[in-house]
Amino acid sequence: MKIAVVGKGGVGKTTLTSLLACHYATQGRPVLAIDADPSPCLGPALGFPAEKLLELSPIAEMQELIGERTGAAPDAAGNFFKLNPRVADLPDRFSQVHEGIRLLLLGAVQQGGAGCICPASTMLKQLVRHVLLARDEVVLLDLYAGVEHLGRGTAEAVDAMVAVAEPTHRSLRTVAQIKVLAADIGITNLMLVGNKATTESDRRFFEDNAPDLPLIGCLDASAQAVSADRSGRTLYSLDAALAAAVAAIARRIEDGATPAAMAA
Repeated sequence: MKIAVVGKGGVGKTTLTSLLACHYATQGRPVLAIDADPSPCLGPALGFPAEKLLELSPIAEMQELIGERTGAAPDAAGNFFKLNPRVADLPDRFSQVHEGIRLLLLGAVQQGGAGCICPASTMLKQLVRHVLLARDEVVLLDLYAGVEHLGRGTAEAVDAMVAVAEPTHRSLRTVAQIKVLAADIGITNLMLVGNKATTESDRRFFEDNAPDLPLIGCLDASAQAVSADRSGRTLYSLDAALAAAVAAIARRIEDGATPAAMAA
């Protein structure tokens, strides 16, 4: 199962990714969680101990490794470099594992814009392509609002892209933009999860304003969120209602959000 999680900053992408990761791990399924956000915070949400987090560095910041694998000089502007660098060893070599979940940080490319063709961008896209096409775990990609780590060559390997939104029009406008970007690279299995609902009105807001996407679930705002952050424990372990809600969402993702699954 390969799932990409996207959405506007602050809507709860990392929360949903961590909940799904914990759900699959409790089923005994191997999980590879990839933090592709420029400001990574998936590790703490997964309850990783501080000492393991200190051992993690974003692949995008490993200039020596990028140069070694792509053949690029330190200043690669205008130079030739490999477009298919060797990456198969990177997920195991540069990740950390905690309670059945393997965590890898991608980081952001800081040059040339989202569409740049540079050694770091090439390396990250090749790495994502590898984990989606060649590895056997449940792969969860915690992406930023865009889809720059994906491409036409890997889109078909994503079983589902899940957009997360909070109950605001601005958040759902971002989802509508993501829908266009996803379609451009061939991803059509896009689903919506509402987050931070506090009232029945919030839940109806998602139903009434979803940009022509299946709404596969809604997560209530959790009173345990602060406790999880302060204690270093996972929200999944502290909030049984949220854990049950994400289990239902996971079923609907795997069922492709069919009408039968939505009625379950």
